[in-house]
Amino acid sequence: QVQLVESGGGSVQAGGSLTLACAASGYTSSMGWFRQPPGKEREGVGTIRTGDGVTKYADSVKGRFTISKDNAKNTLYLQMNSVEPSETAAYYCAARLASSLNWFTSGLRASWYNLWGQGTQVTVST
Repeated sequence: QVQLVESGGGSVQAGGSLTLACAASGYTSSMGWFRQPPGKEREGVGTIRTGDGVTKYADSVKGRFTISKDNAKNTLYLQMNSVEPSETAAYYCAARLASSLNWFTSGLRASWYNLWGQGTQVTVST
C-alpha cells in the first residue's frame, strides 16, 4: 500500500513563501494538493500528472503556487508564494494509483484520489 507523508507546514507572514513536500512510497499516476480552511470544505489547489509532469491549478492560486515532482525522490512539492491570510488551512497531499484519461477534468476533485496524507498545517499571519 502506497503511503504519503507530508512535511513543510508552519507559520508564514502574508506575502511570504512556503514549500510543502509529500513523499510517496510507491508509484502514483497523478497527485494533488488540497487545503481545508477551518469550518470549510476541502478544495483542490493543484494537480500533476506524474508521467509527463503536466500540471493544473485552481484559479485562486495560478501564478503564485507551483507544483513539481522529483521523480528520483518520488516526492511532490508545493511552492507557495505571496500567500494570503485566507489561505490558512490544513494542506493535504493526495494520490491516485490508476491512470485515467479524465485527469484534466477531474484532477482537482477530492473524489479523484485513492490515497491521502495526514495533512500539514499552514498558518498565514498579517
